[in-house]
Amino acid sequence: MRQALEGVRVLDLTHYIAGPFGTRLLADLGADVLKVERPPAGDPARRLGPFFQDTPHPERSLLFFFLNLNKRSITLNLKSATGRSLVRPLVEWADMVVENFSPGTLARLGLDYETLASWNPRLVLISLSNFGQWGPYRDYQLDDLIAYGMGGPMLMTGVADREPSTIALYLPLYHAGALAALAGLVGLTQAELTGRGDWLDVSIFESQVGSQDWRTVALVGYQYTGETFTRRAPATTIASGIKPCKDGYIGFAGFGPRFLRVVEMLGRPDLLKDPRWATVEARANPEHADAFDTEVFLPWLMQRTMREIWEVAQANGVISGPVFTVKEVVEDPVFRARGVWAEIEHPETGKVALPGRPFLMGATPWALRRPAPLLGQHNEEVFCGMLGLSKQDLVRLRQMGVV
Repeated sequence: MRQALEGVRVLDLTHYIAGPFGTRLLADLGADVLKVERPPAGDPARRLGPFFQDTPHPERSLLFFFLNLNKRSITLNLKSATGRSLVRPLVEWADMVVENFSPGTLARLGLDYETLASWNPRLVLISLSNFGQWGPYRDYQLDDLIAYGMGGPMLMTGVADREPSTIALYLPLYHAGALAALAGLVGLTQAELTGRGDWLDVSIFESQVGSQDWRTVALVGYQYTGETFTRRAPATTIASGIKPCKDGYIGFAGFGPRFLRVVEMLGRPDLLKDPRWATVEARANPEHADAFDTEVFLPWLMQRTMREIWEVAQANGVISGPVFTVKEVVEDPVFRARGVWAEIEHPETGKVALPGRPFLMGATPWALRRPAPLLGQHNEEVFCGMLGLSKQDLVRLRQMGVV
């Protein structure tokens, strides 16, 4: 069965996390993604853990495995004149080039958009960088923590009397990578409609400013009202938040009119006769919410397991869900049945299970076609099979440090 992006050819000049995640999304949907790595070490992500069997090795990084499924790999030193001469036929082959070098790097290599477009007028170039390709911040360094802070989300994270807190490691980079993949699809659509490619500029910082999050509303609202939002002292919202139970933790959203369903779940209609919980206004009082937790909710929760609570909550229409450990996520039978996890054989590790498809598709399904490539695994296939070099040429290029 044909995949959605089958026939689309992507030259992947990215490394680390954000760019490779974006190109992996394209590869998952059927695109032929050719990853270019610098010899001799390759993508720095190969040296990031966790590692298979906790053994550091460039072919055993599980992070690299996840980010580079369904891709091919060649090695090519773009800093050498010979290496750059081999880029042109690859650009002519590609529908899209994705890169995340520091802004200006491609131009210094003689591979700016104007040059690439002269070789392939329909080419779509996606440039993913920290702060974009121009502006006073263009050359500033950035990591996921800084992106989260500068982009605005951190202004509401944490409590008022402590420093702002961060979120999951690398999350802004994955977010930016997904936007780069979306930008690539937009560029391909434009090329199909107009016959001309384009250069799309994706900024990790701007991906945080424009994220679909209520904090973005705070940034927009400030321009009209002058009101700033700050981190607040923690306050209890009735029947809401993360609560302990018999075997772990479980989350609830039982505020407002949803509280009536919580009362039904508990089998305690008498609670609505207590003036502390009889009205929405009374239940909004943090002291009353704390009292509900202490006197009613927590004793009930501590007698039951996460899954027992989750089942009865869902049966009563209460928004709720367990806080799974990593083990529980991996072993959950429903996630397994839906194909969240995909298994594939890798030459260095044997069978490896990794997060699989991003969503379910019917007529153009996701497919796990190949494991993450070994460094330069497809050199002969590409340089000899596609570009017409001889095996002797390839040996000579390897000796020169070009591949």
